[in-house]
Amino acid sequence: MKRLVAYLLFALLAACDGQLWNNPYPASDAGRSILYTAFTERPKHLDPAQAYSENEYEFLANIYAPPLQYHYFKRPYQLVPLAASEMPVVIYQDRLHHPLPDTAPTDKIAYSVYEIHIKPGMRYQPHPAFATDGQGKPEYDHLTPDELRGIHAPGDFPHSGTRIVKSADYVNQIKRLAHPQLHLPIYGVMSEYIVGLKDYAATLQQALQKHPDDFLDLDAYPLPGVQVVNDTTYRITIKGKYPQFAYWLAMPFFAPMPREAERFYAQAGMKQRNLTLDWWPVGSGPFYLSENDPNRRMVLSKNPYYDSERYPVTGEPGDVQAGLLADAGLSLPLTDKVVFTLEKETIPYWNKFLQGYYDASGISSDSFDQAVQVSVGGETSVSQDMREKGITLSTSVATSTMYTGFNWLDPVVGGVCENSKSAPSPQPSDETSNHSTKPSTNDGKVAGYPEGESVARGPSKRSDSSCNPERARKLRQAISIAVDFEEFVSIFANGRGIAAQSPIPPGIFGYREGRAGINPVVYDWVDGQPRRKPISQAKRLLAEAGYPDGVDEKTHQPLVINLDTTASGVGNKSRLDWLRKQFDKINVQLVVRSTDYNRFQDKIRRGDTQMFYYGWNADYPDPENFLFLLNGAQAKVGGDGENAANYNNPEYNRLFEEMKNMENSPERQLIIDRMLEILHEDSPWLWGYHPKNYVLQHGWLHNVKPNVMANNKLKYWRVDARQRDLFRARWNQPQLLPLWLVTIALLSFGLWMWRALRLREEARSL
Repeated sequence: MKRLVAYLLFALLAACDGQLWNNPYPASDAGRSILYTAFTERPKHLDPAQAYSENEYEFLANIYAPPLQYHYFKRPYQLVPLAASEMPVVIYQDRLHHPLPDTAPTDKIAYSVYEIHIKPGMRYQPHPAFATDGQGKPEYDHLTPDELRGIHAPGDFPHSGTRIVKSADYVNQIKRLAHPQLHLPIYGVMSEYIVGLKDYAATLQQALQKHPDDFLDLDAYPLPGVQVVNDTTYRITIKGKYPQFAYWLAMPFFAPMPREAERFYAQAGMKQRNLTLDWWPVGSGPFYLSENDPNRRMVLSKNPYYDSERYPVTGEPGDVQAGLLADAGLSLPLTDKVVFTLEKETIPYWNKFLQGYYDASGISSDSFDQAVQVSVGGETSVSQDMREKGITLSTSVATSTMYTGFNWLDPVVGGVCENSKSAPSPQPSDETSNHSTKPSTNDGKVAGYPEGESVARGPSKRSDSSCNPERARKLRQAISIAVDFEEFVSIFANGRGIAAQSPIPPGIFGYREGRAGINPVVYDWVDGQPRRKPISQAKRLLAEAGYPDGVDEKTHQPLVINLDTTASGVGNKSRLDWLRKQFDKINVQLVVRSTDYNRFQDKIRRGDTQMFYYGWNADYPDPENFLFLLNGAQAKVGGDGENAANYNNPEYNRLFEEMKNMENSPERQLIIDRMLEILHEDSPWLWGYHPKNYVLQHGWLHNVKPNVMANNKLKYWRVDARQRDLFRARWNQPQLLPLWLVTIALLSFGLWMWRALRLREEARSL
């Protein structure tokens, strides 16, 4: 009893020292310029040649410095120099490598030469790979097992060093895109463009087979398409004209990789200690990875040698008024450290954000009503509780589109007869090999509805009259009107999305605002807003298609569409029930059939579907990256591309070939407008919706502007640590009154027991 009372008194006295009992961070972090955030899944790859998923780029984009990046403020998204001193100079050449004017026709351009000048004096992060002895030789190039004992991180080595970044480091990284010992997600794309890369991969494979135990020195094997000019200049030669190549130069694939790091990690015993580029990257960006415990936390620390970048001095109208340019011209990054804590559950993440222990947070469906209020007009703002805490909301439309496709090869929804069901004739195009190699569901590029879904073909036996392209077109248009994606977004996404009018999302060149951008097949323009056409219009189109009131006028059988889906669970069931009701509006029957994910993918590859739901996230902000999804040469069936609808319109294909390699211009916009007219009329997709990102941030976090293309935004963010400490102390003070009451009660009980025992002893003695 005495010990318990003493413990309670000690706890009460400790509470009086001002420390927060629930603070998950060391008290020494108070007042420091540290950004606190979370991650939900361990990044699989941190080697820039192998990484290609969002949770990996969240780290890599802040560690590595490729030549280009996206302007933090400007929209549509605009490329600007990062490590490059200026935008790359592009020289066009014919087949004999003679220079051509910039106005040369695309079919005359055999090669495009990108000359890239990097900023002089940039330095790598501190790392033991750069440590040298008194004679200037690498200090840790021949490590023994004894010397590695107790070493588990680069920081465990006594010494580290740095050096200046050279153009040869950028060339070395491009060569690594063909390394036979690495998993390389974009090798297939780049091998079709970078001159000699495919042969280079074969050469490296042969060298590895001859000497499997030796370090593969890439310097010993030249790559014709990539050349070092001098220490600050290099050239990349690609086949043909491909303006979108500049977007790839903003990805970590093209960041510099020092040879010292590769040789350092290639030593015996390193891999067993997780001392690899996949675990401990070596970059020249604003941060470096100083802690890597993916089961608990990961920490980015400021690169002390990073002094080549300043905060932007220009932005969009309204950015000055929003205070986003208050730090214009300051050296980046604006924080000294970024602490990522593993949070697998949304509720603890959300509660810690409300307590002030995370500086920003997304919004889960469970906490949406608590965080956000939606006005009658559909405008969103933070709730009163959030407003009182000084929390603000930032929203942005993702460069993604979630769509439902009609299979063009199906006799009912596509209008192609069974005896002519073959792949669209692919047109020769570099795009075929380009996009067909992109990853799918494993990295978020493609997603099913809700987790991969297709509507399978109806009965296989159909009359010849069913394969009628005009009849199928009107059926697709009727379904497009009936399936109300505004309602879907409102019910299942808490309003976080906008109904799509075409494949192109906002923020991408080619997207049109307002009346000029609506899909006239599905919408009318009423009172300054798009309004979905009435169901009566859908029923009229359905009747013109030969299905009056949902019944085939020739067979007198109801129109039945079978839905194959991998979706399961309560949440997915409600979505499927909703979809049934959309079809019920026009008396079309929908039957759900469960299937596994692999079978679903097989159906897509064989074209054995009627409808399916997919999603696409932009690799780069160019309309070509969305419009190619409907290019005939990209058909899944026969072309193994990303055109899962197998859509094939000769005029659209011709316009795509003309548009894809153009620079953004009024002429390109006119071609895109015509392409969208064709798509609206043909309706190969239900255009679905573009997801909307919602981010909450505390008032002490500054310079937050949503940028869905830039993954390196952490360097712009600034924290007012003093204000954060004040609010944390205000929101997390322990409630001592209950503890005091319990203590008093225990003391009273203890005194009563003591007195009772004493009286008892006295009575015994008498």
